[in-house]
Amino acid sequence: MSGNIYGYIRVSSRDQNEDRQRIALENAGVSSERLFMDKQSGKDFDRPNYQRLVQQLKKDDLLYIKSIDRLGRNYDEILQQWRILTKEKQADIVVLDMPLLDTRRGKDLMGTFLSDIVLQVLSFVAENERENIRQRQAEGIAAAKARGVRFGRPAKPLPENYADLCRRWKEGNITCADAARACGMATTTFRYHASEYET
Repeated sequence: MSGNIYGYIRVSSRDQNEDRQRIALENAGVSSERLFMDKQSGKDFDRPNYQRLVQQLKKDDLLYIKSIDRLGRNYDEILQQWRILTKEKQADIVVLDMPLLDTRRGKDLMGTFLSDIVLQVLSFVAENERENIRQRQAEGIAAAKARGVRFGRPAKPLPENYADLCRRWKEGNITCADAARACGMATTTFRYHASEYET
């Protein structure tokens, strides 16, 4: 092969670990100087290192990725990026998790046709799995809320003088703004707790 070998890694957030992808790409022969990585969500395709990689890719270069969903966030985007890389840039792609997606093999019409079919099926499966994960998460959150699980930061305890100030406000002896100020909270927060406090 006459071109350069590149690798691309994407993890969805800053705290996710990229080691699994990095090790797989290095084992495939990608040197660290030609390894591009973005740490941000696939929902925003403005990924600076991916764009740098695409600019550098030339005809007959080879790009390794660990899985097909590293290219995009959905079916259409994956297919679009695949077309840009293989047709416009004329680079080869190897998807390590799916050996059938290796554009170096079957350069004839039948090989290209089979590769395109496999790509479309796998892109659909990847998007469908993401949708299933989102649905399972939503169902899990709804079930947890139904059991009384609270999400977010734990509520700060009310100040000791809250009950007295709330009573004085209800009786009209003090304004809501003054009562909230004395509690060290916003007026809307004071009113919210007042309705909860009554129940």
